[in-house]
Amino acid sequence: MNHPLVAHKLTHLREASTPSPTFRLLVAELVTLLAYEATRDVLLTDVEVDTPVARAKGSALAKPKPLVVPILRAGLGMLEGMTRLVPTAEVGFVGMARDETTLQPTTYAERLPHDLSGRQCFVLDPMLATGGSLAGCVSFLADRGADDITCICILAAPEGIKRVRELTEDRSIDCTLVVAAVDDHLNEHGYIIPGLGDAGDRLYGLAE
Repeated sequence: MNHPLVAHKLTHLREASTPSPTFRLLVAELVTLLAYEATRDVLLTDVEVDTPVARAKGSALAKPKPLVVPILRAGLGMLEGMTRLVPTAEVGFVGMARDETTLQPTTYAERLPHDLSGRQCFVLDPMLATGGSLAGCVSFLADRGADDITCICILAAPEGIKRVRELTEDRSIDCTLVVAAVDDHLNEHGYIIPGLGDAGDRLYGLAE
């Protein structure tokens, strides 16, 4: 997303000296800006309302309501910024962890409707690095009938974008990716360079 406020806030997120409380606030603000772009094609229905002086035609979010799905745990830090813009959306959760040896994702928890047919789904994950977690979540949603998925990430690496693109093309999944910036590459540990470090740790601490 090419916007001066996005670039400004992202720069402060990258700074190693930014403390966790400020980091969380910046993430919420940044996600609200990203969500504005990500919801450009959200489904609407026609309604009529009474203004103080006359009847007026307008629009409202269509049913079923959009479903927001943060990937635990770092995705939780993006939830406030998303629901600030779409407060009537429903929220589901997917817990995915990356094996630091194989770099492959495993699902350890989920709370989602069993049938996602006709639901617009918005997946929240701060870092699209190897793409394993995000691709795994998209696949999980598609298995439950979702065919309109938008992924919102703060940073992405080319390797992760490639992996998600290959998955969605192979399965013919309608998937849109909205990011604040695409960085240069992944290092040998699977971290985005220059990146901003481990988003979960910077949001919530090491939790060891």
